[in-house]
Amino acid sequence: MQHNPVYLNQLGMVCSLGNDTQSVWQTLQQADAQPLMLSEQWTNRPVYVGEVRHGLPALEALPEAQRSRNNQLLLCAWQQLRESFETLSANVSPERIGIVLGSSTSGIAEACTTVENWHKYKVPASPTRYAIQEISAPAMTLADWTGAQGPAFVISTACSSGAKALASARRLIQQDVCDVVIAGGVDSLAAMTLNGFDALESMSDGLCNPFGRDRDGINIGEGAAIFVMSKTPAAISLAGCGETSDAHHISAPHPDGAGAIAAMTQALQDADVAASNIDYINLHGTATEQNDRMEAKAVYSVFGSEVPCSSTKRLTGHTLGAAGAIEAGLCWLTLTEQTALPPHRWDGNGDTELQPIQLTNGSLQQCENVQQPPRLALSNSFAFGGNNISLIFERQHGH
Repeated sequence: MQHNPVYLNQLGMVCSLGNDTQSVWQTLQQADAQPLMLSEQWTNRPVYVGEVRHGLPALEALPEAQRSRNNQLLLCAWQQLRESFETLSANVSPERIGIVLGSSTSGIAEACTTVENWHKYKVPASPTRYAIQEISAPAMTLADWTGAQGPAFVISTACSSGAKALASARRLIQQDVCDVVIAGGVDSLAAMTLNGFDALESMSDGLCNPFGRDRDGINIGEGAAIFVMSKTPAAISLAGCGETSDAHHISAPHPDGAGAIAAMTQALQDADVAASNIDYINLHGTATEQNDRMEAKAVYSVFGSEVPCSSTKRLTGHTLGAAGAIEAGLCWLTLTEQTALPPHRWDGNGDTELQPIQLTNGSLQQCENVQQPPRLALSNSFAFGGNNISLIFERQHGH
């Protein structure tokens, strides 16, 4: 299937790995890196979280209605993009500039603080605080910073949100609604979120162990990754998107991976590439019992055991609404840096009951089936309710 190509011109990124793309890539490749930290702040027991601990811009310069942890992460990523955005949008009407973000928290952490202050101290909420917790707040805030007057909205489909934002931005450009779109995802740590997952018994007792024999759940993280997207040629394009909804269960994935298989297959068809041409797969890889079994089965069904794969969630935590965008960012860095693949981090004890996919240590020298340097990367995001998406990124010839 042929489309007008849409390019990912620049990336801004912050997560537990680092507060810019260079530090993220460097930490990603360190064999002894352990960005997740044990914290007693969020739940009634210590849990590992992927917290951004330094290097964030101050919020005091922002209006009160924009002062949230989510917007602080978003501002860090936006500052990395500003110059590229201003160049690409210099002759573009504001009505042709869009904002599409994924998020599941928005300003819920601040809302929890407001509620706590009322219960403990009877301090009433400021009227401006409500706007912070609206799910649309990150997009409205970024539109204010950029002057964008085109479509601006937030997608909130749990763990697929950030990836779906990129697919939606691509459509806005291909359908000639926008010339430039800033797209990606942002999510922040919040007690309500972590306690919710703990109530579902989805939280690991230690570091998450994707595709490991002893995996027992997820670690939660925070971060932001946003791209400037346009038709202006760049090194990396968003070549294919596959979106499905199998609606098998409100929180559990389809055990046979039906929706995941369909999403990956649609992405391949959309990009007009064969499964054998994919050089790397960033797995959803949450380290829950059901997700990893399903995803291993689905990936093996489509790709066999030849394509190098990894889950990066032991390094970033599961960043929920931002996960699809952050992992797209890791694919973008892989194709631009061209020196390694994102390594799979776990305890090394494999689950023999899973289909045998190839979990990579990141070394290109050990990847016989990978083009040198890699040209095509696929990223999976699978959310509650069977909301699935696969994205394919392509490095353009000559780069």
